[in-house]
Amino acid sequence: MHWIPWKFITKRAARAYGVLDPITFLARLRRFSQPSEVQEPIELLRAGILFHARGLINTKAIQHNLDWVWPYWVERQFNPSDHSFIPRAFSFSHVNLTHRNWTAVGHPELPIYPIVDPRGLVTPLYDGWSLDFWLMTGDKHFLLPSRLDEVEQKWQLNPNLCVHTHARQKDASLISDIWLEVKKGVPELYMRVSGKADAGGWLVVALRPYNPEGIQFIEKVSNEPSLPGWLINSRYMVCFNEPPSDVMFSNYDDGDIIHQLNRPGLQNAVSCRVGMASAAALFSIDRQEGRSIEVRVPLESELPRRHLFTAKPAEKAWSSALSGIARLDIPDERIKFLYDAATRSLLLLSARQIVPGPYTYKRFWFRDACLMLNALMAIGCLQRAYRILDAFPDFQKVTGYFQSQEGEWDSNGQVLWIMERCLRLAGKYPNNRWLRSIYKGVQWIKNKRCDRDKPVPHAGLFPAGFSAEHLGPNDYYYWDDFWGLAGLRAAERIVANNSAKRREDIAAEAKDFEDCIFKSIAAIPEHRSRGGIPATPYRRMDAGAIGSMVADYPLQLTNAMDERIGQTMEFLIRHCFHNGAFFQDMIHSGINIYLTLDIAQTLLRRQDDRYRELIQVVADMASSTGQWPEAVHPITGGGCMGDGQHGWAAAEWIMMIRNLFVLEEGNTLILGAGIFQEWLKPDRTIGFGPTPTPYGIVSLQLHARGENLHLNLDIDWQKQGGYPEEIIIAVPGYRRFSLPDFSRKTFILESADA
Repeated sequence: MHWIPWKFITKRAARAYGVLDPITFLARLRRFSQPSEVQEPIELLRAGILFHARGLINTKAIQHNLDWVWPYWVERQFNPSDHSFIPRAFSFSHVNLTHRNWTAVGHPELPIYPIVDPRGLVTPLYDGWSLDFWLMTGDKHFLLPSRLDEVEQKWQLNPNLCVHTHARQKDASLISDIWLEVKKGVPELYMRVSGKADAGGWLVVALRPYNPEGIQFIEKVSNEPSLPGWLINSRYMVCFNEPPSDVMFSNYDDGDIIHQLNRPGLQNAVSCRVGMASAAALFSIDRQEGRSIEVRVPLESELPRRHLFTAKPAEKAWSSALSGIARLDIPDERIKFLYDAATRSLLLLSARQIVPGPYTYKRFWFRDACLMLNALMAIGCLQRAYRILDAFPDFQKVTGYFQSQEGEWDSNGQVLWIMERCLRLAGKYPNNRWLRSIYKGVQWIKNKRCDRDKPVPHAGLFPAGFSAEHLGPNDYYYWDDFWGLAGLRAAERIVANNSAKRREDIAAEAKDFEDCIFKSIAAIPEHRSRGGIPATPYRRMDAGAIGSMVADYPLQLTNAMDERIGQTMEFLIRHCFHNGAFFQDMIHSGINIYLTLDIAQTLLRRQDDRYRELIQVVADMASSTGQWPEAVHPITGGGCMGDGQHGWAAAEWIMMIRNLFVLEEGNTLILGAGIFQEWLKPDRTIGFGPTPTPYGIVSLQLHARGENLHLNLDIDWQKQGGYPEEIIIAVPGYRRFSLPDFSRKTFILESADA
């Protein structure tokens, strides 16, 4: 078939039908990026196609049926009076771009994630239909949470994760509590719903053919009186703890079920040719006492059979998973809650394979996984992290490439870096399987680099690639190169005790790579670099330069006061901040939480007090359930990109809090350098730990007494880690000093003003 002139035929066909010539169009499109062996990773294309396929269905279903009760994002985004409104005009697909927010409940041993949206809409099954809860009063008024401006919602963390939603309107109140249980080894989602209205009425459990992304088809629903409950699409059960007063059904032709609630329910089932069947179960409400019911959805279909019947009950599993992890004790209840919520998010998303989110991003990427594992280890979950890392060699190609998606050249460096980090923190030596994987990973980096001898700005760097997709089109990203260099340095340390020859070879390769990177940076014309490090040698300074900041945090390839890093940081703060945080213009088009925290880490490392402002801004942007989406809409404050409960964001919050107390700077430990002075209240103890470091597990507590500060330090030294070169106490407002004796555990810090 190679002899057929496909390009000529395609061009002639396009011309004949008067449509755009795709060959010319793609050629023009690719001129905006550097030539690359991989143009668009098939994994991202596949995800994008599925995403916009849903969006096309939304286009047909939603705007022509605005008399339906829709999820919160639709009620806002399609309302011309709301600041979330988006005109539809030439948009070929309608997707959630204003309120990508949800919170998962679950079990730390099971990779299943029922989600709840900001108004209590529950999606029990992955990418499935939803259940909503309404209240219809005796005088035929409705309390519909998705149409309310305000509801109270919180994520209750103990003893089991539970999303609590409380909606009020005039004399009516509706409360739902959503959690996951394991009964006899089978996971089930439980929903306790309570309603009260002065006029009496009905509590309504409504089956909805959509979820927080849009339409999800329901073709059949039947009443199952023996349960009581529903059978949905001949497969899934929804069970009520008591028979409803009435059950009603509707299909697309008859409209939303809400329009049938005043009519007698005569059917026992419904089928819908469009796939938008809806149903409602009504439970009468006593005027004085109100009404509470329980709804249950079995979730065994969400798991392979081998994962069933072995899980602990949820409360016991959470108690076990949280045992021994680093605790934060400060008087700021908001920051403490966000830390506690972030630890739960990481445990939830690392139940088996680690994933960046419970819904949109419920799939594996090395990049997110490595950064989330870094935080998981920082809170003390070393065994959990090792178990996940131990599977990484299985993802490695014969070439040595750690591939989660094509065309991204940062993954090998990230895997080698996090492997070395895990081994050092756990005080372990690599087994032969890890060593073989590491050697192959190093060889891939060596083979992948461009020709060192060509007189081009990217000589010796990685090829043009897609990299982190939010940095821009295919190009020679320093982000990839810095990760590759860090991976080589990590591999050099790993093999130091195994093979002197291999260590020397890796060290030589790392030195050559480093020289090529900084030679390339130095050659960028001043009018493009402005003294900083652009995203690539071919770009001007723009928001993509955030990728180059990885050389500082978390990799520490540059010293704390590096001038180019400082200039890059100042450029980003001056030109790429909105509402006090980093606004990523490219792809995300929103305020990015984890990248804002990365800049805060650089400020902390430089002892620049502005890190405090960024921490506070990020805290203010969290949802009431303690979650951040990947990117925050600058006007609505809701999610505009990615998963609504983003694991990378939670990981960076954990690392930020940890480094305020225990900061590793090369081979030095700096303790207390970021503590907020207002936390040091008289007769109030604050603390953090235990947190692993390369030298041992550290816990510290501080107690203010008069003008002095009493510090209790506990370090469980590990034999393989050795001792740090120095331990520095650097609490703001108190005299900085170096510990003269690593065996001492108590110290008195004098005020800097004394």
